[in-house]
Amino acid sequence: MAFSLISLSSASNSIPLRKFSIAELSAQSSITLNQNRTSYFSVINRTHIHSSHLPTSYLLINSNSDFASMSSSTDSSYSTADNSSASSSRSASTTDDFGVSDSDEEDDNEHEIDSSSSDADTWHVLGLGQAMVDFSGIVDDEFLDRLGLVKGTRKVVHHEERGRVLRAMDGCSYKAAAGGSLSNTLVALARLGGAQTPSLSIAMAGSIGSDPLGGFYRSKLQRANVKFLSAPVQDGTTGTVIVLTTSDAQRTMLAYQGTSSRVNYDPCLASLISKTSILIVEGYLFEFPDTIKTIAKVCAEARRCGALVAITASDITCIERHYDDFWDIMANYADIIFANSDEAKAFCHFPSEESPISATRYLSHFVPFVSVTDGPKGSYIGVKGEAIYIPPTPCVPVDTCGAGDAYASGILYGLLHGVSDLRGMGALASKVASVVVAQQGTRLRVQDAVKLAESFDFHRESSTMWSDVGSDQISSL
Repeated sequence: MAFSLISLSSASNSIPLRKFSIAELSAQSSITLNQNRTSYFSVINRTHIHSSHLPTSYLLINSNSDFASMSSSTDSSYSTADNSSASSSRSASTTDDFGVSDSDEEDDNEHEIDSSSSDADTWHVLGLGQAMVDFSGIVDDEFLDRLGLVKGTRKVVHHEERGRVLRAMDGCSYKAAAGGSLSNTLVALARLGGAQTPSLSIAMAGSIGSDPLGGFYRSKLQRANVKFLSAPVQDGTTGTVIVLTTSDAQRTMLAYQGTSSRVNYDPCLASLISKTSILIVEGYLFEFPDTIKTIAKVCAEARRCGALVAITASDITCIERHYDDFWDIMANYADIIFANSDEAKAFCHFPSEESPISATRYLSHFVPFVSVTDGPKGSYIGVKGEAIYIPPTPCVPVDTCGAGDAYASGILYGLLHGVSDLRGMGALASKVASVVVAQQGTRLRVQDAVKLAESFDFHRESSTMWSDVGSDQISSL
């Protein structure tokens, strides 16, 4: 079966890209490149995608690199755990009511990345998601009992309860970070893309308040070369997630939504989408009825402008509560879906004992590109009702939170580089996830991103524009 993800040829930085659907390409025996246009062969077999203002300064590579050989050998094997969101945080000094400062241990490394992408007016990837500041602390069971909190649960709290818990944490050791599943993916992608010249231009839109936490969130993403483009909500309060971890590794989460639950569609957001190559929407936004309306408008605009639309599943309970809303967006707009095995089965209404490969195959009948992670067992990429199994990259697991976020960054990195071998793309993503799993915290470190980007060793092979995916690469139905 012939299948082409993305093939790219060199062009000047000012030249827009032309996007083609698979159906459009199959009718052509050859493509003649105009001097004023670059070919962009999409993963999509949904519609004919028309020209867009896609940034071309980075999309210059057409390769079929095999990344499977990069796996390192250790005694323990582990890869992508799930798409769970967790905060990657560092110690924060107290400079306001929440003990947040615009300085942490990551800053020294973050500045190693070229910040030129922050001034871009076009974006390789734009994320739409919840902008939440994470507070992570180590507590004991007595602390939870004193506050009447049930260990291991996640609940939404109001402003007063958030203040009560934070006051109780006064004097405790805790960390603050610009958190969230989507931001983990965007930061990892920016660090992978920042290791080369020119760097990827990565941005995020969402909702933050005009309070100190909003400034902290914007500043932290900026330091990681992710531009937060939305203006603060005047007199708004930035959302937070308090993560309380006990000695048995149980996490108790308290989420205060603040302005993060309200993302409005306006001319500014529409303009950003028109200048974007890939739009990725965080599944947690489906929790809010008004925001679902924004998601539909954003995805429709992305489709009109020729951008690819990616959706993250985010959370199985969110899928169960908003099943119809998810499917309305996925069936009509989504080009890429990121999920873990439980989330994928929830989308399909499959029982828990059903295999993830079955869910991957089923979803790929409706969404052109499906990425499903299955913890230490590996992962799957689904296309046209078929699924490729991706073995896990061996590593010694330290912290599995954020593995799925890192995996998604590897997939997006491969797509943007024109990787046309699906197995190789999956191996790339698995390798990125394994590096994050083998460390404490959910953010891909700068030094690791540089090593990963160098090891991928992309080659410009302008003569290779197609990749045959046969029985050795795709499992049969």
